[in-house]
Amino acid sequence: MRRGGCRAARGPGSTRMWLLFGAATFWGLVLAPGFGLQIQCYQCEEFQLNNDCSAPEFIVNCTVNVQDMCQKEVMEKSSGILYRKSCASSAACLIASAGYQSFCSPGKMNSVCISCCNTPLCNGPRPKKRGNSGTVPKAGILTTILLLKLALLLSVHC
Repeated sequence: MRRGGCRAARGPGSTRMWLLFGAATFWGLVLAPGFGLQIQCYQCEEFQLNNDCSAPEFIVNCTVNVQDMCQKEVMEKSSGILYRKSCASSAACLIASAGYQSFCSPGKMNSVCISCCNTPLCNGPRPKKRGNSGTVPKAGILTTILLLKLALLLSVHC
């Protein structure tokens, strides 16, 4: 007589099930999250005079797992506002922005402001205010769904 819970699975099917479980877990925890680490940014390497580089032709895919932030540099000169945007690693961007913090005085001549952000196209123009209807699910949701399906598959054999 069996008392609640799952009985121990035995035989060749059990081995395959555990291999599937191990592969799915490895995929979900190690490999799949890496796919979510590519970000898109606006990029104009040379300073653009009075052009904030926020048109579609300036959109680039950053290097996966290396460049995980977008950077924006704004310089205010007598000739106008100069913009430079790029992909960056979090360390490089945060060091640059901290190093220029004392030179950042928006609206003042010779101001240099460097900012970093980590969401797609975040170094573009300020978005118009709207509700949360435009949010995109995070890459971790794919992993969660995969693991939930696997758990459901395993529970069927109990």
